[in-house]
Amino acid sequence: MTDVHLAVGILVIATNLVAGVWGGVAWLRSVPTVGFWYALRVAQAVVVLQVAVGSILLLSGHEADSGLHYLYGLLPLGVSLLAEGARAGAAERELVGLDFESLPRARQRAVAGEIVRRETGIMAVSALVIFGLAVRAATTGG
Repeated sequence: MTDVHLAVGILVIATNLVAGVWGGVAWLRSVPTVGFWYALRVAQAVVVLQVAVGSILLLSGHEADSGLHYLYGLLPLGVSLLAEGARAGAAERELVGLDFESLPRARQRAVAGEIVRRETGIMAVSALVIFGLAVRAATTGG
């Protein structure tokens, strides 16, 4: 089971790096990309899987060499949840004071594009933070 934990840990690092870089490039270029969202959801699912495998290991008597491993192992889940909350509020912040339906089509598209860009940026940063936490967790695991 420790080999599975190690393999999934490598997947956490790789998938979050890919999602973070992909989203960061899309954000910088202001180009919406559907593929980023799929990569992000895969990375998030791998984080959940890693926490589950780590929990099973802990409950079965395996312990990490450092207590920091648990902190760095659980923080990605919290970061992901916080980022989703911030992403959900991105549209609200962009739409404050606007009657979206009464705007001309071109302005609606521009506002929608800004919402997507803001959401992409938030989630790309979260993926890169999770990448960093996962690398740190790997160094404290033993």
